[in-house]
Amino acid sequence: MTVKVSSHERAGRTVVALEGEINSTTSGGLQAQLLPLVTQGAAVLIDLTGISYISSAGLRTLLIVHRHAQQLEAGITLVGLSEEVSFVMSATGFLDFFRVAEDLDAELERADR
Repeated sequence: MTVKVSSHERAGRTVVALEGEINSTTSGGLQAQLLPLVTQGAAVLIDLTGISYISSAGLRTLLIVHRHAQQLEAGITLVGLSEEVSFVMSATGFLDFFRVAEDLDAELERADR
């Protein structure tokens, strides 16, 4: 299994849509694809609507992306967390590291104001 990653620019932000499961098999490849998308001062929205499962390896990947963003003074917003993914991230304290939004369109509209 792989994580499908697609990215595009929208409203001056990098939108990264993920689909699949983030686990020990997929997290290394995902990290390699995410890190180059986080650039100096960028605003990155990671759309997790298509993610059905995240393991501890996936959480580690997101933490590495978060730390990379901090070094580059970039912002990361997680969008569309399923109830299961939100529960895992909340229980482990990972939600404290990220801005979280429920809906991609609403977040882009909010950021445009």
